[in-house]
Amino acid sequence: MRFGTTIGFLVLTLSAAAAQQMSNGEQEYLNSCAVCHGVDGRGDGPMADVLRKRPANLTTLAKRNGGEFPYWRVYATIDGRGLVPEHGERDMPIWGNQFLPDDVKKYGPYGGEAVTTERIQNLAGYVKTLQR
Repeated sequence: MRFGTTIGFLVLTLSAAAAQQMSNGEQEYLNSCAVCHGVDGRGDGPMADVLRKRPANLTTLAKRNGGEFPYWRVYATIDGRGLVPEHGERDMPIWGNQFLPDDVKKYGPYGGEAVTTERIQNLAGYVKTLQR
């Protein structure tokens, strides 16, 4: 019985360790972005074929930007709150507006904005890791 308990504890510990290794950015990406951009960021998520415009291939952003990852452009695109409506409609959700209400409810107006900003920074940082 003791051996079985030890094995069970070891399995739970390894599962918890694996979950902790997944970054906040990766978790956010899988929850919010992968449905359109795909798990690997290639623009081939399960919703890609039903959208008016195919999602961007996020794995080539640095390559298409002279080899440098355009962090702040990615951040601004994800956030979406600072974009000018006169520049045309966007097909992607404005994640800043999507995240903020729940974050404000949970952390208050200043804390909510800080948490929303951190979520978007984590997402942009994770997209950087997808570069090929």
